[in-house]
Amino acid sequence: MNKYVMITGATSGIGKASAQLFAENGLNLILTGRREKALSDLKCELQRKDGIDIFPLCFDIRESEKCRSAIENIVHEGIVPELLINNAGGAKGLAPIHEGSLEHWETMIDTNIKGLLYISRFISAEMVKRGGGHIINVCSTAGHETYPNGNVYCATKHAVDALTKSMRLDLYRHGIKVSQVSPAHVEETEFALNRFDGDSEKAKIYEDFNPLKASDVARAIFFIYSQPAHVNIQDILLMGTQQAGSNFIDRSGRKYD
Repeated sequence: MNKYVMITGATSGIGKASAQLFAENGLNLILTGRREKALSDLKCELQRKDGIDIFPLCFDIRESEKCRSAIENIVHEGIVPELLINNAGGAKGLAPIHEGSLEHWETMIDTNIKGLLYISRFISAEMVKRGGGHIINVCSTAGHETYPNGNVYCATKHAVDALTKSMRLDLYRHGIKVSQVSPAHVEETEFALNRFDGDSEKAKIYEDFNPLKASDVARAIFFIYSQPAHVNIQDILLMGTQQAGSNFIDRSGRKYD
């Protein structure tokens, strides 16, 4: 099969779990990330196991010209992904608005909004030329509700939700589906560690309940992708059984281990 899936932020968490699942199903992959060794290791793992084509692209999606150059390179090779998974993103800090770090804010805005825009701009243009494609954005329950001290992160994920809807209106006449998946707490990712600037003690936020796993979200993404051509699942909102909302978590123990 000559089908390619492009996954941003593929070296860990939801991105990596998605790469593994799509590889198991025989899809060729274009994997992006900032860590060259992690990309190389993932390429070796997936190619050895599944014998598929893997194109690792090491760059920072916050830099528009690097996004443009990376995409021009794959297009030059005759490759346009039929599916783009805009997964790269994350949270930095957990502080009230009057104490927030400007550096944290800029990182979230540059990655979660601008990075998604840069990649989508260049890939969607190629999809329009080809007359079809599918874009799946990784949003969050934080794109549908807010919580204390989540101010800017929630704002960026609300932007992802709005962009998903707007992109769909721009692209549906070109045969391009636009969808998103909106998970709540997810373990097997670097989300908490990044949010707390590498503080592993503060990052221990999943010890008293069962959140989602990265593989759960990957399966939801694959489910969206695997629908017939006439079906577009616009959003999947998912949480662990012990979570009913951002501020409603049963922390009485991990009941499903």
